[in-house]
Amino acid sequence: MMTTTSIAPAAAAAEGASRGKTPRRRGRMKSFYPSWFFIPAVALYVVFFAVPTFASFYFAFTRWDLFTAVPIGFDNFVQFFQDPQLLNGFIHTFEYGFATSAVKVVLGFAIALLLTGPIFARGYLRAIIFFPVLLSTIGVGIMWKSLLDPFHGVVNAALGFLHLPQPGWFTDPHLALVTIMGVDVWKGVGIATLIFMAGIVAIPSEYFEAAKVDGASGWKILRTITIPLTRPATATVITLSLIGGLRSFDLVQAITNGGPGFTSEVITSVIYKEYQAGYFGLSTAGNVVLFIVVTAIMVPLTAYLNRRSVEL
Repeated sequence: MMTTTSIAPAAAAAEGASRGKTPRRRGRMKSFYPSWFFIPAVALYVVFFAVPTFASFYFAFTRWDLFTAVPIGFDNFVQFFQDPQLLNGFIHTFEYGFATSAVKVVLGFAIALLLTGPIFARGYLRAIIFFPVLLSTIGVGIMWKSLLDPFHGVVNAALGFLHLPQPGWFTDPHLALVTIMGVDVWKGVGIATLIFMAGIVAIPSEYFEAAKVDGASGWKILRTITIPLTRPATATVITLSLIGGLRSFDLVQAITNGGPGFTSEVITSVIYKEYQAGYFGLSTAGNVVLFIVVTAIMVPLTAYLNRRSVEL
């Protein structure tokens, strides 16, 4: 039996519905409490990113120190492109970024295929592959610098014991940058493998079962199911690897400091040395050029990769 107190709200709700209105619910008052959480993040973003970025665009057109800034127009940019050291560092940066990204994508996908299959000690192997990601980059650089030392390193000692050539990994101008790329791949392929594993595991098993029932070979399953359906993971790996490669600094600094000569310099290490030498305007111009070029590459590339993933 309904009481008077229960009939009244029901009648009010029915009357509101008949007028095309929805009844007002309790607890729907608008609260500004969650918005306060944005304030610390916005403040940090403005102070540590937005302000320095806009300031660098101004100081790139000046000859400045800690106290004065004299406008000089495009002189810093002209000198940047005329300085062989800066230009070589700029070229090495893109060689480094694109080469390491390509190897991480291919190797990470291959290892992910292996580690998502029915193999012995799969969990242990996954941990081994991912372990280098957890190490400090400076520590990795120092470790590999010791292991690959051309005179006292373990690697060359083992090669000598086997009567094989003992390269100057970090002293040969033709090998120094390539060796650093190899160390970068060794450290970063774990995260690429992890992303690819997540993409492969997310593929519904019904697709593979239906393909096997239709008699598809392993290569055809890989080409028509696994590779297309892991395209979002591929886009993520390419983006992260390329950005990381283009801004690489710590490995170069820890292993060779840009040597021998300037053969392993990247733009970030050159900019760092220019700052140390007191050429603040020139190094700021280098930062601006790197920022513009990286943005010009990554924005359309990311849009293209994301569009392909959505179309899939």
